[in-house]
Amino acid sequence: MENIIFGIITISVCVFGYFIAYRQFGKRKIVISLLLIMTCGLLLRLFTAADLYLHTWDERYHALVAKNLIEHPLQPTLYDNPILPYDYKSWTGNHIWIHKQPIPLWTMAISMSLLGINEIALRLPSIILTILGIWITFYIAKYLFNSRVGIIAAFLYSIHGLIIEITAGRVATDHIDVFFLFFIQLSVLFAINFVRRKKMIFNVLCGISIGLAILSKWLPALIVIPIWLLLVLDSKKFTFKEISINLFFLCFVIFIVSLPWQIYIFSAFPVEAQWESSFNLKHITEILDEQGGPFYYHFDKVRLLFGELIYIPLIWFIWKTSKNWKNYRRLIISFWFIIPFIFFSFVKTKMQGYTLFTAPAIFIITGLFWHYLYQYRNRFRFKWMIFIILFLLLALPVRYSIERIKPFINRDRNPQWVKELRKLNENLDINKQIVIFNVGRPIETMFYVNCIAYSNIPDIETIKRISDSGYTILINDDESINYEINQVRNVEIIQLTGCNRVDRQ
Repeated sequence: MENIIFGIITISVCVFGYFIAYRQFGKRKIVISLLLIMTCGLLLRLFTAADLYLHTWDERYHALVAKNLIEHPLQPTLYDNPILPYDYKSWTGNHIWIHKQPIPLWTMAISMSLLGINEIALRLPSIILTILGIWITFYIAKYLFNSRVGIIAAFLYSIHGLIIEITAGRVATDHIDVFFLFFIQLSVLFAINFVRRKKMIFNVLCGISIGLAILSKWLPALIVIPIWLLLVLDSKKFTFKEISINLFFLCFVIFIVSLPWQIYIFSAFPVEAQWESSFNLKHITEILDEQGGPFYYHFDKVRLLFGELIYIPLIWFIWKTSKNWKNYRRLIISFWFIIPFIFFSFVKTKMQGYTLFTAPAIFIITGLFWHYLYQYRNRFRFKWMIFIILFLLLALPVRYSIERIKPFINRDRNPQWVKELRKLNENLDINKQIVIFNVGRPIETMFYVNCIAYSNIPDIETIKRISDSGYTILINDDESINYEINQVRNVEIIQLTGCNRVDRQ
């Protein structure tokens, strides 16, 4: 019931805030309108991110690795001290964890080192980045088109259901995709400022941002390079020689930002790095983790992520672009959207987050189409139909946002199993080395409790060996424990009913 009450309050405040933002924009108070949109976006993210537990995929893994990075930033680990054999190929149970690039994990580690090891500190960087993303989306859209397109795009970004969900860590790829999305946007922002002011510092910052995007989610970040080139051509401020020199310098900065980490992991963790490199390539040629789909998967998903009418502005925009290939500003948005969609359509492994970094382009296309219909509404014969389309282009994304945020559903946001783990951590002797067996959520257990945790119970000889090594062994009692285990030194039986093995996900 508590979730419903806070949900009603949050949605009510946001509806009022967005309405005032609309009124302020009508009065040409654009800054106030944008700030209100950002504030409402912040409220939606804070509400959704207030789940006081780690989500199953993939947040719990990112959270544990980030926690471990606090102690050793250059050695990413999942099981920080594995006392049982592990498979280095298993990203859900290995020791050295380089399954993802480091920037999001380092940032989450810094946040938790400053604010404590908890869920809100973990998610705070993503919240901040997606709020900044609202402003960046407005800035890009305003530069390429106009303020109305920018405000509509910013509004769509602020209420977008999937962006809010991944910010809260509720769905797969979570914070990694947030960072990737942000640095793609940031690099486009710096590219725009480079062509506007013709100052090298902005080209450097653009290269750094692309490098950081690579260090968030690898090479699709290079989509910014053709966008950069189109922005430069559109400005008509650069000679061919200047374009060549600046492009070379941009690529050089990207290279020096992103390459050192790759060299480091292949040097420090050669076996794991080689495996992860080959595993990344397998996403292209194989269906991994049962995440497959038809060739048109991403084109089909777009209606669920941006509203069923999204195909109308997309087709309209592609048609308008094809009529005038010299309109570089339309080409910029087309490249941002179409190239990733086509590439990931050929990739065998498919997930909705793979193309999320194209979302700002789709918001801008929607905003531009909305602006076009509104501006020329009197030229259409059936005006009522135009107003229905204008309404649905905004209303359908709002509906999906509410469905994903789930403000009117009674849900337990502080479940019993988390309370048990927090209480257990408070009662443990911090001077002891703790191992916990037979817990259904070992990854979450290691995040909330300073221990090593496993979902199974090893054989009696292994337990004796671990005990003789000086570890205190805690075994979760699910009524299946062998009596002989009770006789081993340093073994304690505990009750974690919320973490029984039958609950393992």
